[in-house]
Amino acid sequence: MSEKFSPTLRIGDLSDFIAPSQACVVSLKGLKATPNKPEPQVKISNVKSQQAEPVKISLKDCLACSGCITSAETVMLEKQSLDEFLSNINKRKAVIVSLSPQSRASFASHFGIPPLQVFKKLTTFLKSLGVKAVFDISCSRDLTLIETCNEFITRYKQSQATDDEKSKSSLPMLSSSCPGWICYAEKQLGSYILPYISSVKSPQQSMGAIIKHHICQTMGFRPEEVYHVTVMPCYDKKLEAAREDFLFQAGSDGGSQEDAGVCIPEVDSVLTSGEVLELIQLKEVDFKALEESPLDRLLTNVDDGGHLYGVTGGSGGYAETVFRYAAKVLFGREIAGPLDFRIIRNSDFRELALEVEGRTVLKFALCYGFQNLQNIVRKVKMLKCDYQYVEIMACPSGCLNGGGQIKPKPGQSPKDLIKSLEAIYMENTTSKRVAERKVARFQKNISKRGSVEGSTKKGYGYGYPVGPILLGFFVFVVVGSLFTGRGRAFAKEAKSFLVKAAPNLVEIFSEDIG
Repeated sequence: MSEKFSPTLRIGDLSDFIAPSQACVVSLKGLKATPNKPEPQVKISNVKSQQAEPVKISLKDCLACSGCITSAETVMLEKQSLDEFLSNINKRKAVIVSLSPQSRASFASHFGIPPLQVFKKLTTFLKSLGVKAVFDISCSRDLTLIETCNEFITRYKQSQATDDEKSKSSLPMLSSSCPGWICYAEKQLGSYILPYISSVKSPQQSMGAIIKHHICQTMGFRPEEVYHVTVMPCYDKKLEAAREDFLFQAGSDGGSQEDAGVCIPEVDSVLTSGEVLELIQLKEVDFKALEESPLDRLLTNVDDGGHLYGVTGGSGGYAETVFRYAAKVLFGREIAGPLDFRIIRNSDFRELALEVEGRTVLKFALCYGFQNLQNIVRKVKMLKCDYQYVEIMACPSGCLNGGGQIKPKPGQSPKDLIKSLEAIYMENTTSKRVAERKVARFQKNISKRGSVEGSTKKGYGYGYPVGPILLGFFVFVVVGSLFTGRGRAFAKEAKSFLVKAAPNLVEIFSEDIG
């Protein structure tokens, strides 16, 4: 498994990870990092000693340079810790937890039970602590995939429309959901790579936008009264949640002006899979003996049969989903069955190709780990990259191997654990056609009516992944489930409202709300 520090440390090509450095390179208020080697001591007389004021380092100061901050829990978990999580529950805030499918797979492997049982037992455990609702990040991931498909089609058509340099820079499109990769691109690569990065938010931040911008406003809560926590496989997700790009000012969404000007994060805290396991052990809970609570279905990918569903691909399925959609929309080719990935250098560098009449028209790649990432970066820099889309993840083996996942059991090798996680994760794709149909139907309707108004994107990974009408739909459904006690009946009222407001979206989700 990846070590317990940021995977953004990779610089050279020899190996993927280096040990955390002994000193931070960030200089705050003129204070320099203490060097490892002893320095000559100079004694100065007749000078009064001055005691420096203590300096606090937050996640916003992290340069992802050598793992010094992201490996130091005393710093990293100052505002994203188990203590802070429990403290906010005790403050009687409306605590909402969003669970990633990768973390769900990690628990399933550790406890030896199916992912659906894990989800239900985690819901029981978290609600016993005082959590209001437990949602599935797969739901917001589907929205992210929808917008990623839409963005790729736009970029592809732009690249084919003209030969000018600006249009050519639209491809290859590079995925934007991995915070380790994004941080590395911003800090180390700069302007020559950033225009190629997708402008769609990650599933984590998409869920944060849904909850903080809309549930608060609709229910009359001030945003600071809701504490949103995500459970993720990656420590760098903490860095992502702490970014200033994902802060907004209270009162900016038309709510109460009492605390206007106060900056509020869309995601308040990120706990890793390992940290939640630590909490279970801290509470001395027999996890396997817990009852299975009903899931908060209306913001969770569960079909009518009670089965979890999703898309294939342990890191979100970006390349596969976009490839299938692009093949159909651009070239009229419906691809059934598993895709044929061709291994290039190793299992972490694979490619997909679509041939039409003997000509390669689409060429995608999966690129995991910084050693492989360097090859893509060099090709893009030299304008020799022949891929139209690249799914990039910083961790070798992708998100299932994130540094925040539960570690292997004694006697279990990291490689065996990864195989176990991949097999378990695929259990969530048994009904994946439901998700695929939802994406296809959404795209079919907006292609007729035009893109959903308001779904603009501000730079790589910073834009809203869905328009206000679609987010409004989720607000109605979630509100009905959580706060009114009317559940599906309330959702049907929302459907009735949407018949007038957005008929193209009603058809997409009608199978979920009856």
